[in-house]
Amino acid sequence: MGRGFGNMAALVALTVLSVMRVGLVRGNSEGDALYTLRRSLSDPDNVLQSWDPNLVNPCTWFHITCNQDGRVTRVDLGSSNLSGHLVPELGKLEHLQYLELYKNNIQGTIPVELGNLKNLISLDLYNNNISGVIPPALES
Repeated sequence: MGRGFGNMAALVALTVLSVMRVGLVRGNSEGDALYTLRRSLSDPDNVLQSWDPNLVNPCTWFHITCNQDGRVTRVDLGSSNLSGHLVPELGKLEHLQYLELYKNNIQGTIPVELGNLKNLISLDLYNNNISGVIPPALES
């Protein structure tokens, strides 16, 4: 009887941990998108040092602003001596209003997925090495 109870307790604990893990992964989609950006950039001045993928809430990261609901609304990385490229995952930041990446060395094209940012008010990419066309969804 004691052995059966131990197995049952282990099964319940495993189920609870699985549910918690699924919740954490889903709740960190914005952090995952931002961390993907971090991995695509060279950051010699360590301005992205606080962008820790183990912290579920990216609202605690430097250069990130969130609304009262804890959703990312602003990324402020202008004049940060960053180089690299933009990533399609930025299009998952559905509440983003301001993406400030001016005066860096960002190269490549603007991912078409940035057109998914329906709340975007300002996209500042000047003084970078962006090439290609502006995604049509960003022109309106």
